[in-house]
Amino acid sequence: MLDVLKIRLHQGRRYIPDLKKAAVSPMFRGMPEITADKAGDDFTADKICPSGAITREPLSIDMGKCHFCGDCVRACKNNEIKFTNFHKLSSDSGEKLVIKAGMTPEAFEKDAVFCRTEIKKTFGRSLKLRQVSAGGCNGCEMELNACSNVNFDMGRYGIDFAASPRHADGLVITGPVTENMAYALEDTYRATPEPKIIIAAGTCAISGGMFAGSPAIDRKFFEKHKVDLYIPGCPIHPLTFISGVMKFLGI
Repeated sequence: MLDVLKIRLHQGRRYIPDLKKAAVSPMFRGMPEITADKAGDDFTADKICPSGAITREPLSIDMGKCHFCGDCVRACKNNEIKFTNFHKLSSDSGEKLVIKAGMTPEAFEKDAVFCRTEIKKTFGRSLKLRQVSAGGCNGCEMELNACSNVNFDMGRYGIDFAASPRHADGLVITGPVTENMAYALEDTYRATPEPKIIIAAGTCAISGGMFAGSPAIDRKFFEKHKVDLYIPGCPIHPLTFISGVMKFLGI
């Protein structure tokens, strides 16, 4: 028993006291920074981007397509693209995920997510989510699991994952939605009671990522149902997910 107490004392308090003020590692690739309005003749980053996230004129990066691999940075001879470690990347609109020259993290965070009155009133004190891995690689799924561990503990804000869609207030979708998972995703959506929300978590869920256009995926679900919150990343960081959901709920 004494050894257990010594270990507990040595470990100390491992949880993050305030998730709103938590910082990520300087090595983390978060919101991109664009330093030029358009690409020069020697600019090749758009050609090597595996998911077509980069547009030349005006020069921009769509975080909904970006895999945050960093290949574009290494290809830029004039430092046109950099990555900051800003992790609050969530948005209530796919259009807001497109980063252009001059956009700052502060400006993005201010306008990216707006809490709707009905959302805060209905789910602001308790939100139960059913996660659906629609053909994901398990990267985003593992990070979502981490959201509930002792370190991040998003349950203290009333946000939890439910085992059944019958007990859920909404869906968290990961993966590009493969053809084999399309029906299961739709079935899970129908099993979730109204009112409900949809969260697309990770690049694959938001845009299909590098699998966009593949005959093996079926994204008709997103044509039929409106996504309420987009959370980019490859994989998503737990703090990115939690901060986005908290702002969406008005917490």
